[in-house]
Amino acid sequence: MQYDVATPEDYLDALDADWRRDKLQKLRGIIRDRAPDLEEVISHKMLGYRGQRGVALHLNAQKGYISLYVGNIVKIDIDGALLNGIDCGKSCVRFKKSNPIDAAKIAALVDRAVDLWRQGADTGC
Repeated sequence: MQYDVATPEDYLDALDADWRRDKLQKLRGIIRDRAPDLEEVISHKMLGYRGQRGVALHLNAQKGYISLYVGNIVKIDIDGALLNGIDCGKSCVRFKKSNPIDAAKIAALVDRAVDLWRQGADTGC
């Protein structure tokens, strides 16, 4: 889903008060803990996390899941150890209502994605 909003606060206000809001808030907390220097902004009608080089990560609430966009999953998690057993697309990790968030794995994924982004590595799709 796309939210036509101007600020992260507007984005959160546009969400229904359901499980998606709860999961999104948990993921926001992980990102803030792991990359506190990144500014939360609206980018491509999603929550974006921006530093000097641009936006490193995105979060978005879809109808049936929450997406964490990190770049090309294969380039971030080369051996598949971080995301083993987690629902992934080419560039995102999906969290459905019934899927718990493994905070340790997601924190490690955010660390790896942000470190590669800061180094200027090609993590795009």
